[in-house]
Amino acid sequence: QASGEGAAPPAPAAPLAPQAGGSEARRVPFGQAEIQLSFAPLVKETGPSVVNVYAKQLVQSRSPFAGDPFFEQFFGRQQMPPRVQSSLGSGVMVDPSGIVVTNFHVIRDADEVRVALSDGREFESRVLLKDESLDLAVLKIEGSDPFPVIPIGDSDALEVGDLVLAIGNPFGLAQTTTSGIVSALARNHIGVADFGFFIQTDAAINPGNSGGALIDMAGRLVGINTAIFSRSGGSIGIGFAIPSNMVRAVVEAARAGEQSFERPFLGAEFDQVTPQIAEALGMPRPQGAIVTAIYQGGPAEAAGLEPGDVVLALNGVPIQHVDALGYRLATQPLNSDVTFDVLSKGSQRAVSLTLVRAPEGASTAMLDISGQSPFAGARVAELSPRLARRLRLRDDARGVVMVDVPRNSPAAGHGFRPGDIVREVNGIAIDKPETLQKAAGERTRWWRFTVDRNGNIMRQMLRY
Repeated sequence: QASGEGAAPPAPAAPLAPQAGGSEARRVPFGQAEIQLSFAPLVKETGPSVVNVYAKQLVQSRSPFAGDPFFEQFFGRQQMPPRVQSSLGSGVMVDPSGIVVTNFHVIRDADEVRVALSDGREFESRVLLKDESLDLAVLKIEGSDPFPVIPIGDSDALEVGDLVLAIGNPFGLAQTTTSGIVSALARNHIGVADFGFFIQTDAAINPGNSGGALIDMAGRLVGINTAIFSRSGGSIGIGFAIPSNMVRAVVEAARAGEQSFERPFLGAEFDQVTPQIAEALGMPRPQGAIVTAIYQGGPAEAAGLEPGDVVLALNGVPIQHVDALGYRLATQPLNSDVTFDVLSKGSQRAVSLTLVRAPEGASTAMLDISGQSPFAGARVAELSPRLARRLRLRDDARGVVMVDVPRNSPAAGHGFRPGDIVREVNGIAIDKPETLQKAAGERTRWWRFTVDRNGNIMRQMLRY
């Protein structure tokens, strides 16, 4: 009700009532005094912890006359000087010792990564850990004084409608803050890497914001801004952030000295429960993740899981879809015990199992292929469940796999990628890295080989 001249001032708003767990009750602003409140104190507190991340990459330029017989006859093969390709993103300081979290795509293939703080200081950084499937990277900078940090919050406590701030460096501008709400949770199938459990927000996120902070009203990090849905390249109010609980798990792995983030091994494959599958199983609606395969000797087999079982919840938390199961498992510590609520043969039951590391395999040795062949420069190894998981292959994949393919190597020039499994070379079946090295050392100009890429068999013949 509007108050006229001489009317008594409005009564102060009632204090927020605490809820269980120490969080405050959520409600909309009440009265003019609350509407005029500002986010400024929150931004001053958290802003210094959001940084610029500059990534530089040397790219070999190709001469416009390369491959021209006339030009090369008189001038030889001219090498063009490499050019520097730069990218810009954001990052978040999460540890006073200098640990920074950003997106993998911000530093992809970078030869040099620098971090600039909001006070103007710049530091060279080293990469502690990076994971393309999660689109996360952890950097480390060195300084004499503790760095300002944003504490990592509990993203599972978020609810649709909660107020959030996005802080980053869009379009190479200085630090920028935008506000919005949590629009949705557990978003999947948005086409960003392999991760499928995003926070959706309408806080404006633009190019350059990648790797920046999504914070709640208590100044805690609840997400790393990663992608937007846009037809023009600018923000239209649909942005996505990786939940902070996933970020915490990756940071803890980096602190422990791990060079890659390792997900728990179940010895099982899962798929989405479609409406047709739900109807066939007598489920009221499609939810959960259905078991499609069980590998011999794995924790899933020992726990009694079978193909056709549907995982409905993990430790009492409902599983909306198969990507949600992957997220919940990835945020659980290795060697911890978990309980699945499983729909099996028409009835529900509880299944307990221990989350373990994927088996290493009989051989962990890696071999760099040398010589004059299309495979030269590639690093190969014999597949194991652990290596298959690292390369995002099926746990039961076997053979000799390319673990690393340097950018300027002959193998990269012929289109080979990490994760390619070499099955045959010039009629020789490839069962061990040494077999591939021997086949690659043959003196021949003609090469016939068979490669398995993501389950697709490719047969090639070339003159090299």
